[in-house]
Amino acid sequence: MNRHFRILLVFIFLIAATLAVIVLNVNTGNVNIPVSSIFKIIVTHAGDPDEVNIIWRIRLPRILMAALLGGALSLSGFLLQTFFRNPIAGPFVLGISSGAKMVVAVMMIVVIGRVGHVSSWFMIIAAFAGSMVATGFIILVSRSVKNMSALLVAGIMIGNICSALTELLITFAEDSDIVNLHNWSQGSFSGMSWSSVRIAFLIVGVTTVLVFLLSKPIGAFQLGEAYAQSMGLNVRRFRVILITLSSVLSACVTAFAGPISFVGIAVPFLMKSALNTAKPLVVVPATFMGGALFCMVCDLIARMALAPSELNISTVTAIFGAPIVIYMLIRRQKARTA
Repeated sequence: MNRHFRILLVFIFLIAATLAVIVLNVNTGNVNIPVSSIFKIIVTHAGDPDEVNIIWRIRLPRILMAALLGGALSLSGFLLQTFFRNPIAGPFVLGISSGAKMVVAVMMIVVIGRVGHVSSWFMIIAAFAGSMVATGFIILVSRSVKNMSALLVAGIMIGNICSALTELLITFAEDSDIVNLHNWSQGSFSGMSWSSVRIAFLIVGVTTVLVFLLSKPIGAFQLGEAYAQSMGLNVRRFRVILITLSSVLSACVTAFAGPISFVGIAVPFLMKSALNTAKPLVVVPATFMGGALFCMVCDLIARMALAPSELNISTVTAIFGAPIVIYMLIRRQKARTA
């Protein structure tokens, strides 16, 4: 199949599937709303008052946040894989999400417990600080350890250390703070508002545009540091930019929805396999769209699988994402021994 035609088919599928899943998400719930009413309410804001409230105040903000944060998490994983030249690198596996969770837990228990409320920006900054702490340790380890398995183990250990410190903090917290932290730490897109959507859109949108504009230097970096330097790229500075952009994306996800597993590894792999190319100019938008679609589907399953009860989003993403990661590792091993 012609490569350009294949890429076109993948993007057509992603767009069509995304639109279909959005309609299905808006239509599905305890209150079923006809598709004709959905389009009318979205376009005109008119219709049955209860249906208008359900769509505009509950379902649409949740769907849009699932799409934004899913795309952000996938793109964060792609940047980490580029940084470490390691397909298993991802914010959850490497303990970056756990680092963000640790600092956010401090904010939720210590600061919110005393002040009562903090802005979304404050939580995002706290998550970013935690991400950078965990990332810093991983970078130090990666300089001494080049083996993929050893790096993975190091990331898991860093994640376990951050989780242990979080649990230690919870031990001395008030019951009300523990409940809030527990609900957040399970991962969920529920309870999203339009103000959250606006903040996430601003952060994720600007960061995604910056990543796309860096497609050419990312492509050069993928071919090796020596090649990138021969093309005039300041490799040391570029590595800092990559890890910063990745941390901003993963921090935004963790601050709003809690830690979410496997998306950052599985989706970039699926997109590269579907496109049959690793060119960032193509992979970056496909990865974002694929992550958005993946998380919207997982959120729909989380809402409806055991309705009226709701599953944690990380439970669903792990069910679908973990087998993809296992398959990826098996395929890479076969390719090496072939």
